[in-house]
Amino acid sequence: MTDDRPAPPSFEPLPEDWETALFVVAHPDDIEYGGAAAVARWTGQGKRIVYCMVTSGEAGIDGVHPAESGSLREGEEIASARVVGVDEVEFLRLPDGVLEYGVELRRAIAAVVRKHRPDIAMTINFRETFGGTNLNQADHIAVGRALLDAVRDAGNRWIFPEQLTDGLEPWGGVRAVWSGSSPQATHAVDVTETFQAGVASLKEHKAYIDGLGWEGWDPEEFLDGILRGGGQGLGVTHAATFEMFPLGWG
Repeated sequence: MTDDRPAPPSFEPLPEDWETALFVVAHPDDIEYGGAAAVARWTGQGKRIVYCMVTSGEAGIDGVHPAESGSLREGEEIASARVVGVDEVEFLRLPDGVLEYGVELRRAIAAVVRKHRPDIAMTINFRETFGGTNLNQADHIAVGRALLDAVRDAGNRWIFPEQLTDGLEPWGGVRAVWSGSSPQATHAVDVTETFQAGVASLKEHKAYIDGLGWEGWDPEEFLDGILRGGGQGLGVTHAATFEMFPLGWG
């Protein structure tokens, strides 16, 4: 009797021969659905990770007005980042829910890339779906697409040259863009030892989670469901998965 069940994906280990990464996402909490456990691993290795939130997530809680929600969610993200060893969190404060891919978004992200000069740039899945028919959110797609361009814009002194003041220089040192939890992920990193740090990081988003009204929702169970699948493909208990976009030629 043959087993006709599809084999789980097989992932290559992510390279870890880098020192600084910039994690750019649309909203507070985007990193915490799997990515934060990986961040905890890397900060534990002494790597520098910088978070950049393009919006403050102010449109994310139905029962809280954006004027109040934005600062609330920024505070939750700062606390969440601290749990996994990140103490640099930037907020671009562009409008939540209506981000548009284009030159202005590229400009804003390129400035952050030039400022922090990362080896690796990261974001979350920006494919049209999370796999199957589960549609992705428009801001995630816009930010991911813009990041792919912005890391190259940042290295060209003739693109957004007005940014090059007060000692700011072009930065063409980004080796790759990594997209977390992409349905086309090819690589993964073992987060078995830092899984609980990832759970604790997600729990810091209490106001947002409460605002969703998901009765009985368990952050640990939810993350386990995300990261255990990656672990199967890497031969460990939990792993965070990424799609890789190498930069350069060849």
